[in-house]
Amino acid sequence: MKKVLNVMILFSAAFYSKAMAQDASIFPKGEISTTDNHTGTIWLNELSKPDSLLNYSIAVATYEAGAKLDWHIHPAGQILLITEGTGYYQEKGKPIQIVHKGDIIKCLPGVAHWHGASPGSSFAYIAVTPAQNGKTIWLKRVTDKEYQAGK
Repeated sequence: MKKVLNVMILFSAAFYSKAMAQDASIFPKGEISTTDNHTGTIWLNELSKPDSLLNYSIAVATYEAGAKLDWHIHPAGQILLITEGTGYYQEKGKPIQIVHKGDIIKCLPGVAHWHGASPGSSFAYIAVTPAQNGKTIWLKRVTDKEYQAGK
């Protein structure tokens, strides 16, 4: 019986260790954003800035549960690779999409949208943003009514 218990403990520890390793983020969270274009706590880690050879940025954004960006537009579009949690994505005039780890979102050029964490989950993604048509255009805050439409 003691042998069986020891084997079960070792198996459980190995399984837990592997599960935790799979959930670990590849990149650090970065710094807490202090810009006035979101509500809640969001960490940002800019991995690669645009330059003369490759004119796009790559960043990791990590949101605490309930945090969200304001409505905004990317003049050249953006691709989000969801790496953690459950979040919301909404384009102007369309219903909220619930997104999960492993989803890919294509934010079309010039389309107003917002994205953020769901109320009960943190949320993270890698963002690839072309810079050739200018910087992000920030619009208004997401209202409580708009956000709660995702529930």
